Amino acid sequence: MQRIVLLFLLATSTLFSQSQTDLSYYLPQDVQYNPSIPTPQSVIGHDVGEWHITHDKLAEYMKALASASDRITIEDRGKTFEDRPLLLLTITSPENHQNINAIQSAHIEATESNSSNTENRPIVVYQGFSIHGNEPSGSNASLLAAYYLAAAEGSKIDDLLNNAVILFDPSFNPDGLQRFAYWANTNKNINLNPDPNDREYSEVWPGGRTNHYWFDMNRDWLPVQLPESRARIKSFHSWMPNILTDHHEMGTNSTFFFQPGIPSRTHPLTPQLNQDLTKGIANYHAKALDNIGSLYYSEESFDDFYYGKGSTFPDINGGIGILFEQGSSRGHIQESENGILTFPFSIRNQFTAALSTLEAANGMRKEILDYQHNFFKNARNEASKEGNKAIVFGDEKDAAKTYHLAEILNRHKIKFHDVKSDFSLNGKNYKKGYSYIVPKNQKNTRLINAMFEKRISFQDSLFYDISAWTFPLAFNLDYTETTTVKAGEVVKDLQHLKGGVASKSEYAYLFEWNEYYSPKLLNQVLKKGLRAKVSMKTFKSNGKKYDYGTIMIPARNQDMNTSEIYAFLNNLAQESHIKINAVSTGLNEGIDLGSRNFRALELPKIALLVGDGMTSYDAGEIWHLLDTRYDITATKLDTKSISRADLSRYNTIIMVNSSGLNEGNTKKLKTWIQGGGTLIAYRNALKYLNSKELMKIDFKKKKHIAKNISFEERGDFRGAQVIGGAIFETQLDRSHPINFGYKNDKLAMFRNTTLFINPDKNSYNNPIQYTKNPLLSGYISEENLDSISSTVPIKIGGIGRGTIVAFTDNTNFRAFWYGTNKLLMNAIFFRDEM
Repeated sequence: MQRIVLLFLLATSTLFSQSQTDLSYYLPQDVQYNPSIPTPQSVIGHDVGEWHITHDKLAEYMKALASASDRITIEDRGKTFEDRPLLLLTITSPENHQNINAIQSAHIEATESNSSNTENRPIVVYQGFSIHGNEPSGSNASLLAAYYLAAAEGSKIDDLLNNAVILFDPSFNPDGLQRFAYWANTNKNINLNPDPNDREYSEVWPGGRTNHYWFDMNRDWLPVQLPESRARIKSFHSWMPNILTDHHEMGTNSTFFFQPGIPSRTHPLTPQLNQDLTKGIANYHAKALDNIGSLYYSEESFDDFYYGKGSTFPDINGGIGILFEQGSSRGHIQESENGILTFPFSIRNQFTAALSTLEAANGMRKEILDYQHNFFKNARNEASKEGNKAIVFGDEKDAAKTYHLAEILNRHKIKFHDVKSDFSLNGKNYKKGYSYIVPKNQKNTRLINAMFEKRISFQDSLFYDISAWTFPLAFNLDYTETTTVKAGEVVKDLQHLKGGVASKSEYAYLFEWNEYYSPKLLNQVLKKGLRAKVSMKTFKSNGKKYDYGTIMIPARNQDMNTSEIYAFLNNLAQESHIKINAVSTGLNEGIDLGSRNFRALELPKIALLVGDGMTSYDAGEIWHLLDTRYDITATKLDTKSISRADLSRYNTIIMVNSSGLNEGNTKKLKTWIQGGGTLIAYRNALKYLNSKELMKIDFKKKKHIAKNISFEERGDFRGAQVIGGAIFETQLDRSHPINFGYKNDKLAMFRNTTLFINPDKNSYNNPIQYTKNPLLSGYISEENLDSISSTVPIKIGGIGRGTIVAFTDNTNFRAFWYGTNKLLMNAIFFRDEM
């Protein structure tokens, strides 16, 4: 008996001290491997799965393979925010490499012609790994997959490489992968500890999931706002892959998932044949995982609705997206409902799925090539029926916002035209240089529909992600579909509006607040120490009408002379793409420039609360907005540091979606507000403000009573009451400072909370209010639609000399909601006028 116990202890000790990580555990053993190809261990210095791979070592190995193998070429497509390389390997037979440009051209031509020969044309597969940095089994498996493709020998691998071009992206998220590898490795025991309470399995905030600015990059395939996304979307459109795989991880107690997802949650624009082929590919995954004894499931949990995800984006572009989700060890070894889960085991499953994908691609090559060809052939037929229909979009007072939507279209190879001359349509003005026209009769007509459509009816009421993303609404642009407008030339060299100062003034300069980069310019003016004021009323100067929020910069009584001011402003205006007007008199129609209705502005000094209790996505979106677009420095103030921080350094504190602060820090925050500070709060932080009596908020009470709902259906019933992400119409009081810079009295706003606030009894305290029937696009239950009607998404109040601006929802969502970024900037710059 003692001998048996000793043997058990020895076996357990061996398991926990080192997991099985040699290549024989992972690789097919019925294959010979070229000894001249370096193994992962020979380059990175450890076996795969023994440590979490850091991105620098991953890149080093990929470069070593490219140097050693004539099957691989490698390109550096750019840099992350932390200057890590965005590598892409092209893997195929040496013969195909010699003819790679012709293969690429033939592949693209097949998407543009009415006939196609699939007999000898390779299929194109894009394999991507670990877009979430703390889901690292994918990138660690990429070491093995790349080695196998470079080193395996025999007729099977030769046949695969002759019939396929593999675009191999070993790390979708280099910055996040590096951050998580550091965490997991620095907390690793020599004697591996599977206890889920160990520090190794509890990352510090913000965790390694996101990129440098804390974005979930698996939501950016359609908006393409981040450098990592822009690199891979450029690669995608240059090749139009037939299959794209996206390797993820999920909860530790899960097994392994591969698509299809839940059938009823597939976007209606995705052809049924796409799902049928996905199911055909799934049979290969099932067989491969059966062979190694791994549990798995399919057609549950995940969906194919939002086209901004890696596994769904290909579906609207003639390809097939495949999501893999592996139960995560979140470190090196962890207890789970399915037994001890080791990091090498999770890597092996990902590697197995990577190979089964390629086997399916080879086995179904003609079928999948035909699908892509017919997808675009059918799309062209649909487009031809559109005739001369086109979508015109723009903003007559904001060229930059218009530019940035056009920039997205450009990245997705969607053709658009300049406006030939100014015109009006449906009560909106479209100006040359401020508007563009998108003909619907073009190759990517289905993608255009996916980006511009408004949809309010759905087959299912549950969504894995957002249910609406209508781009012109997100950008707050005027738009309409028309057949009457004459387009100008196709835009081939998209450029920003040229900014500048009209002329030198000895009196004052004026610029309106409508342009997207106005906050950037104003911040630099105030940072330089120049005095600037904001107009609280409309007026007319030199025959030009100026709206609420117009900025006035006096030319006299400044620390710079008039020539220096002119040169300084002209440079800023060019950088910010803004036109500044010079005026020679203060006498206007309406308020004069010396009026008390021009209010002095102060340089913002911002603290952004981060750390435990704060949502990293929301904080990162604001950090990114201020830092990369507006060149505004904000202090990232950790919640752990508030108690010892000197808050008097700041005049603005931003609190994103959060559970709030402890009693001591709440008291300190209240004192700071009373002294004149401005707190800007979002989402669940409003519950905190209300509970701590920092602001009285009249939340509308809601009850959802389940009638005729079974126990099995209870989850779906609750899920149907979630607003996963939809778009709603609001009415604006444009005279209120929170709305300065908006030219229309209606504004589309994104919402994904169920915080409904009753309006104030005084209408002037409701500067933004949902209309009676506010749904513009997306899913909301009937109960919630009734609840949101005529409520308000913002509450403004104060304590002492300070101000609180509270938003029910995120106005800076995922970096592509350009249309409501101005609300945050108004709360920052015009905080004393609220």
